[in-house]
Amino acid sequence: MLPTNPPLGTRSLRYGTPGAIEAAAAVIARGGCVAVPTETVYGLAADATDSRAVAGIYAAKGRPSFNPLIVHVPDLDAARAVARFDDAALALAARWWPGPLTLVLPLADGSAVAALATAGLDTVAVRVPAHRAMQALLKACGRPLAAPSANASGGISPTRASHVLASLDGRIELILDDGATPAGIESTIVDPARGLILRPGPITAEQLGFARGPEGGAITAPGQLSSHYAPGKPVRLDATERRSGEWLIGFGAVEGDDTLSASGDLVEAASRLFDALHRADASNAAAIAVAPVPYTGLGEAINDRLQRAAF
Repeated sequence: MLPTNPPLGTRSLRYGTPGAIEAAAAVIARGGCVAVPTETVYGLAADATDSRAVAGIYAAKGRPSFNPLIVHVPDLDAARAVARFDDAALALAARWWPGPLTLVLPLADGSAVAALATAGLDTVAVRVPAHRAMQALLKACGRPLAAPSANASGGISPTRASHVLASLDGRIELILDDGATPAGIESTIVDPARGLILRPGPITAEQLGFARGPEGGAITAPGQLSSHYAPGKPVRLDATERRSGEWLIGFGAVEGDDTLSASGDLVEAASRLFDALHRADASNAAAIAVAPVPYTGLGEAINDRLQRAAF
């Protein structure tokens, strides 16, 4: 049963500390939420089969209930218990799981996933993560975990435990800390049946051979809100120089107060994106400017996040 009052403060336990995974699994078992790293960003995990626990995610984040959640499972067998796979989906799972790819698939007959986790849709967003901490927690819990990014809804996604604490301190009981997340942006979300990318991410359109899905319309997957991943300050994109009162985040030849990648490396830029936005938001500057990032490869996902941050 969920506690009637939120915790006074949020604990943080380092992954690998004796009893840390067991403590996190105990919070999940009693219907609570735990922030845990994946290879993409920190997720806010709760039992995906428990509607009250899933409601706790929405409450902690202030997330609108029409926005579905990604359900994380330890392996393909567990995924097939919650979603129906056709040949196209199985081929994607064989190629990219475990890893930063989320598949939007029809719910399996008898799926135990709570309707609130799918926002009442007849599809479910499912992923097998690669990160050791999330895998350990999934195995300790023995059930699928719904886990959107561990931050207040619409804010900058967290890539470090300190980002989670700054956003959700007092709203959740526990953070499982395993350092910075390697990819730095959320998973690629695809609709295998239509061959569409619903949200760009670390696995690119070129790698998948899929087209980008249309913008607008009904929300069918996480990360599709127009305004998302946003700092508390105005954001100006494609900036080649700093204006008065701005914190400039550079890229390549454009230098600034910070940089996504001085060498123009898109992988480095993706891994640093949200961390750089957090630092800019915490600065004394009144506004944020970001240098141009090319749209090729991983740059599509970076620009998607920046455009939603600046919306």
